[in-house]
Amino acid sequence: MRTTVHIQNLKCGGCERTIANELNQQKNISEVEVNINDESVSFNFHTNHDFERAKHILSTLGYPILGEENKLMTKAKSYISCAVGKIKK
Repeated sequence: MRTTVHIQNLKCGGCERTIANELNQQKNISEVEVNINDESVSFNFHTNHDFERAKHILSTLGYPILGEENKLMTKAKSYISCAVGKIKK
């Protein structure tokens, strides 16, 4: 199955790289595409469990799904993930 989710705190190519790298490493999650312009992530997944795991990973990195709680700590995590993505190419 393929889905597109809109996320919060997506700022730049560093964020994009971090998200793509983390999700592409996951079993049963593939073809990850991050769109900075509309703040979305698209990916293929096999089961609902895989989808929920992807959402959890996004949130852990600091990019919760639009509509989910976006606390200050979550925003801070996104800046760290962004910086890591800029360093790791």
